[in-house]
Amino acid sequence: MTTRRRFVLTLLPATALAVAARVTSAQAARLAENDPQAIALGYKHDATKVDAKKFPRFAAGQICSNCQLYQGKPSEEWAPCSAFAGKLVNAKGWCSAWVKKAA
Repeated sequence: MTTRRRFVLTLLPATALAVAARVTSAQAARLAENDPQAIALGYKHDATKVDAKKFPRFAAGQICSNCQLYQGKPSEEWAPCSAFAGKLVNAKGWCSAWVKKAA
């Protein structure tokens, strides 16, 4: 096989995966605070509004963007979270599933 064909055959699957990933994330909906799973985990879009008495594990500085379950870049405002499959969470949010991101 020629080098050009090998290049094209290698490039096409990688491009298709990248496009599929963007389409999937573009279609994801933002998690609503009144979603049953969000209520169960105490999710709030703004971590400063978490009821610390109801969720004693909460500590200042814990936000979605520094959680191990947050699947976006820290600079992204909304990104997927493995605790809420198919939904986007706010980077400044919090829920009781928060786990410190490994360094």
